Amino acid sequence: MTAAPHAPLVIGVDSSTQSTKAVVVDRGTGRILGTGRAPHTVTGTDGARESDPEQWWHALAKAVSAGLKEAGVRAGDVTGIAVAGQQHGLVALGADGRPLRPAVLWNDTRSAPQAAALVAEQGAHWWLERTGSVPVASLTATSWQWLRENEPRAAGATAALRLPHDYLTERLSGVAATDPGDASGTGWYSTATGGYDPEILELLHLDKALLPEVAPTGATRVGSLTAEAAAALGLPAGIAVAAGTGDNMAAAVGLGLGGAGLLDHPVLSLGTSGTVFAATRTRPTSPGINGFAATDGSYLPLGCTLNCTLAVGKVAELLRLEREDAVPGGEAVLLPYLDGERTPDLPGASGLLTGLRHATTPQQLLGAAYEGAVFTVLRALDELLAACGADPQDPGVADRPLRLIGGGAQGVTWVETVRRLSGRPVLLPAASELVALGAAALAAGADTGADPVAVATSWDAAAARELPPVARDLETWARIEHVLQQASASRQA
Repeated sequence: MTAAPHAPLVIGVDSSTQSTKAVVVDRGTGRILGTGRAPHTVTGTDGARESDPEQWWHALAKAVSAGLKEAGVRAGDVTGIAVAGQQHGLVALGADGRPLRPAVLWNDTRSAPQAAALVAEQGAHWWLERTGSVPVASLTATSWQWLRENEPRAAGATAALRLPHDYLTERLSGVAATDPGDASGTGWYSTATGGYDPEILELLHLDKALLPEVAPTGATRVGSLTAEAAAALGLPAGIAVAAGTGDNMAAAVGLGLGGAGLLDHPVLSLGTSGTVFAATRTRPTSPGINGFAATDGSYLPLGCTLNCTLAVGKVAELLRLEREDAVPGGEAVLLPYLDGERTPDLPGASGLLTGLRHATTPQQLLGAAYEGAVFTVLRALDELLAACGADPQDPGVADRPLRLIGGGAQGVTWVETVRRLSGRPVLLPAASELVALGAAALAAGADTGADPVAVATSWDAAAARELPPVARDLETWARIEHVLQQASASRQA
């Protein structure tokens, strides 16, 4: 599929944990004309998860080149670009603007002691009132504390701190900028004031001069593509570069969510992590969720679980099964907390398997891994709804459709497990690259001044196929809940 001759084009980039995806989009219609992909490498054991930020830049260039080639369009027709990136990662730059060490990623749990110390020092309520979130392992603030305590030389040499998407935006434009959405996941940005919190910066011994400026929105044009970046990407120098945002915030834009109708649009994203979020204009403060900002000035309360498709994939690998070779788990319960867990806050947890019988099959064990992961995400959804003043058990709330996105939304077993454990209708958006498409809408906004949510809505990016509800499997739900309660109690004893 090709665009009309010389139709303006925009590029949206999704720099995720394991890969970069770039979509070339017709700015007028929203049609994805070409998609390019390039992998990332994640290293680390015993709670460590790191990546070299330079590989993100090289992956971005490869993905853009591949996307343009697949689209068969003129690079000279591209008018804007925006990056959406994995949240929370800590990129420490030296005086030369290059990374001092590998980036600490969002699913790195080594900073659990630092998170606990920050909460103990100030109290959960203090953090909620300022940032909307209680520090947990993997927030940028806790990773910075870990770096200061464990690698003081690297911390002392740090001339700039960036989030993953900030780092790439700066490589594109030469401008140090971020947006309210991704900034709200750092732990040092206040959703109450809309800026960096001076008291938190002092607590973290963090100089504000090390941080990027916060643009009003992710669609703000923060600069133009530099000649050096243009040569690396094969794009025209001078095109619009948007502030960009975090991956979940970009997905919300792609779905056309802009702060209206919280309960109409709960979203489950099944990727490396499992997240649930919804758009609202009410600022939530609950210890069970992250009260993030959206990129458009509203709020995006979010619950995040560390173990989702990657953990289930590992179980399938151990069992030597294909991922779709799963059946319901029967009496078996598998909590696939292979990387600790964030919601619930169990950073030191490992996977737990119980309920085995002689009749238990490998296919049931794999099904139990799916059930454990989906249960954890849906439980986070209940916490999110409660935090926003809704009763998750109220029929008017519990019957609302769930929008299912991410790689897991392409898997039959993931979809059917969500349907069975939630009892809700499920909406499957037609667009498969919602994060990148949301970033493309931000690029269009930077180029034209249009509201990116309105742009995505005009593109009909949220068009979805609806699957009807099935009877909720309350027996499996209760069995998993009982095991989780026992496991949590034993860890606290």
